[in-house]
Amino acid sequence: MTIRIGYPCINLSLNCRSTKTFRLQSYSEEKFKSTVESNLICLEETIKWNIKHGIRFFRISSDLIPFASHPICKFPWQKYFRSQLRRIGVLIRQNQIRVSMHPDQFVLINAIDKQIVINSIRELLYHAQVLDLIQLPTDAKIQIHIGGAYGDKETSIKRFARRFHRLPNAVQRRLVVENDDRLYTVTDCLKLHRLAKIPVVFDCFHHEVNPDGNAIGTAFLYCARTWRQRDGVPIVDYSSQEPDARLGSHAQHINLKHFSAFMEQIPKYDFDLMLEIKDKETSALAALRTLKTKFTPANG
Repeated sequence: MTIRIGYPCINLSLNCRSTKTFRLQSYSEEKFKSTVESNLICLEETIKWNIKHGIRFFRISSDLIPFASHPICKFPWQKYFRSQLRRIGVLIRQNQIRVSMHPDQFVLINAIDKQIVINSIRELLYHAQVLDLIQLPTDAKIQIHIGGAYGDKETSIKRFARRFHRLPNAVQRRLVVENDDRLYTVTDCLKLHRLAKIPVVFDCFHHEVNPDGNAIGTAFLYCARTWRQRDGVPIVDYSSQEPDARLGSHAQHINLKHFSAFMEQIPKYDFDLMLEIKDKETSALAALRTLKTKFTPANG
């Protein structure tokens, strides 16, 4: 069993952030260029930090290129930043790092409102462009939720599947869905997979909050089997409940007892584990240490 541990978007140990943005009212070409330049420099620094510390899975922020999918952005950022993006790609590929992206909750493929769907497709195309320009294989995924239920989950799942088949290939080959903490369970996501052949990310914490009756190990296996060779090994999201917070609040720091119990329930299977925990790389390092001491092998 080979596992790569990752964390999303921001390294709190560094003084930079690859998530800088600005208000739409402040948009100018110069501000756009300087912000993207800063974000890319920080992303490269973050990847180098991860390599040094043995972390080989990372979620790139959707804010890397602010307003890239907005009509206001006319600047040819794809050409202007091509060499910088390719350099980052070489660093990622040479060190066998897995990368993903996760658009925000406003990306809704199954929305009733047509403008929301149009905006969602623009946003997904932007994410696909970033991963293509970094020259990453198709195991670099764009992860979203199924979306709204709109009063009828079954119809909403079918609507997602129809629209998925109409998406540009650049998006289709990278898109994956995850179970969420309110509406769509693992079982619901598997229904979508049967219609669209889209891989399913198993979110352990969401499964705990919004269960479907399957044990964690069983739900993991069902999701893992939706991944094909070209998709790479399955992606799993992990977190736990923050004590004394509302149900579904992600933990501030990894609960190693909970983490170990989770790992003990997972069948022997290669996968990449994204820790959605608030202190980011600190918990990722703690999880790595636990894998090395309690589970074999560790982090690929």
